[in-house]
Amino acid sequence: MATNQLKHPIYRELRITAIGGGHGLGRLLATLTFMKKRLVGIVATSDNGGSTGRLRADQHCIAWGDIRNCMSQLASQPLAAEVLNFRFEKQTGLEGHSLGNLLLYCLDELSARPVDGIELLSRLLKVASRILPMSETPTDLVAELENELTCFGEFRVDKLNAMPKRLSLFPNVKATPEALLHLTQSDYIILGPGSFLTSVLPPLLVEEIAQTIENSSARVIFVDNLVAEPSPAGQLPLSTRMQWLHRQLGFQPVDAIISAAGDTSTVSYQAERAIAIPVITGAKPDSEIPHRHDETTLLDAIIRTIDTLEEKSQ
Repeated sequence: MATNQLKHPIYRELRITAIGGGHGLGRLLATLTFMKKRLVGIVATSDNGGSTGRLRADQHCIAWGDIRNCMSQLASQPLAAEVLNFRFEKQTGLEGHSLGNLLLYCLDELSARPVDGIELLSRLLKVASRILPMSETPTDLVAELENELTCFGEFRVDKLNAMPKRLSLFPNVKATPEALLHLTQSDYIILGPGSFLTSVLPPLLVEEIAQTIENSSARVIFVDNLVAEPSPAGQLPLSTRMQWLHRQLGFQPVDAIISAAGDTSTVSYQAERAIAIPVITGAKPDSEIPHRHDETTLLDAIIRTIDTLEEKSQ
């Protein structure tokens, strides 16, 4: 790494809050792990599939799967990641359950708040960056469809054939207070990568989180997926997704986009006014896992995006 790059503010002083869920947010956090306490992850907790969904149905808890996924990618010891991601096989009574999900649920039961259990596991794993749930109250993703029907639950929303008219959470929940605090203290907020409807959107549907971002002076960067996700959002161009996001939230939070597509320098669409968002390219796929970002090129793209936004504000 070039010495002059190490002098960049991202290494010394900038504070970043990243928002999302699943594998994408974990890879982003791992890319920026050198920031330690200046980096915070706000994780979607509306998943209702797999081990997480079974725990939620049985115990009425928040979704632990995406939190576990992020922590496993931040754990410095490979064995710790393997333990968190270990899944029980058939005929155990715990078939399909992830050990990490069960551990987080257990720590929650022994703690006053879900945040306390996550904090304890972070200390055990020596994870310096803070991981926070979007809310400490269980909630589900609900999609309003064009035919006035509704689709309930993240698992079903992921399988829709067309984009919903609108997304919401049921019940409406309060944001985790610490998440709001870190958002107000951040210089930059990063959305994604990950499933547009079921990873990026759920935290933004928490009203206090959306309002805090809208009122914040932090600049917002959207990291696009490397390959089209298997959902209706994956079939849409960036401009249409940005327009849909604007309609959903009532404002456009995104100031810049990191995309693998290199055919344009801006993404433009028409709202109440013409909006053009700069696009930074160059982030490449991991050589072993093509749908995940290579950390070196992703970091370089983030630095170039920050420099672009800083120059734009001068």
